[in-house]
Amino acid sequence: MDMWFPLMDETKKTFDKLHGYYFEDLELGMWGLFSKTISEAHILAYAGVSGDTNPLHLDKNFGSHTIFKSCVAHGMLAAGLISTVIGTKLPGPESIYLSQSLRFKAPVFIGDTIVATVKITKLILLKKIAELKTTCSVREKAVLCGEAKVLVPSK
Repeated sequence: MDMWFPLMDETKKTFDKLHGYYFEDLELGMWGLFSKTISEAHILAYAGVSGDTNPLHLDKNFGSHTIFKSCVAHGMLAAGLISTVIGTKLPGPESIYLSQSLRFKAPVFIGDTIVATVKITKLILLKKIAELKTTCSVREKAVLCGEAKVLVPSK
């Protein structure tokens, strides 16, 4: 017996464990979440990766003279946590982001814990697309909301 057959079986088992939901497994109302407490290091890292060095995010003196009276996290840093839910929880790995709308409602400050939530609101059978309500909250107050469309793999 060739040795590669058992290895293929193990690879498939590992892939199956990593795989998220298939379209056929989804139901309206299913939801997933991810939370993260935002630190100054997260903001600095995001500024470095994105190139967004707006002093509103990085300069405490500048931030103290704004309507927020402090530095605030990048809005897209919070929005990125929605991508985390979609790519790791619901629908999970192998799903493909098609679109995302965002409405920023309140600032996120250093030390805030953001809870990103997605909830399935519509399933389009012919195209294998899930429509999602997306929300980021801090202390149960929405700081960002929107809608996403995701292509979900089929069995």
